[in-house]
Amino acid sequence: MKRRLLLVSNSTLHGGGYLQHCQQQIQDFFGKNVKRILFVPYALQDRDAYTKTARDKFKTLGYEVDSVHETPDPVEAVRKAEGIFIGGGNTFRLLKALYDNKLVTEIRKRVLEDGIPYMGSSAGTNVSTISINTTNDMPIVYPPTFAAIGLVPFNINPHYLDADPNSKHMGETREQRIVQYHEEHDTPCVLMCCTRGPISSSRTGFSFGCQLAMGKNTCSGADTLHRIQQMNTQ
Repeated sequence: MKRRLLLVSNSTLHGGGYLQHCQQQIQDFFGKNVKRILFVPYALQDRDAYTKTARDKFKTLGYEVDSVHETPDPVEAVRKAEGIFIGGGNTFRLLKALYDNKLVTEIRKRVLEDGIPYMGSSAGTNVSTISINTTNDMPIVYPPTFAAIGLVPFNINPHYLDADPNSKHMGETREQRIVQYHEEHDTPCVLMCCTRGPISSSRTGFSFGCQLAMGKNTCSGADTLHRIQQMNTQ
């Protein structure tokens, strides 16, 4: 079964509204067969307000939204979902709630075995990977493990920015922090997602505007898609 994933770095771009920058990709991705999307708002504290934001936006794109926090049985909601969208916020809060509600295994099964489309934004993209080790967020809560849903065989760093050579900021750059991560043994490669235009592939359902970092080596988003295409045929 081929994975159908749309992994977005951020929900908004400067000068635009919520998901405005990727709304065409969202419609192309979910298509006309999906009528209802299950939204997971666990990354933000005010889940009702977050759900309203997502519901209002997706309605303009032709989709109804059910929120997992509104259902008495989150596991059953995932099992019946036509498509899943996990929004951004705090990655630690999100992953803890996914484990608390026993959804990690269920989402993995629905996507990898049943083939339903999965969209993630920011923290929702982070939890689609091997682990949340390369999130930018503060550990405001403690999930039982950093291991995530595992829909792709690498990690992701959303909102990646190259260092500004004219900046007088003396703190660590994002690149230096990722290098430190790779100093540990057996760390998976990291996809660094920025705000460039997406690199997409109709064959895989993936869309990226990123680079893949493997230790000291990097490869382009196009190379990443080629690797995923090979992976999906195995």
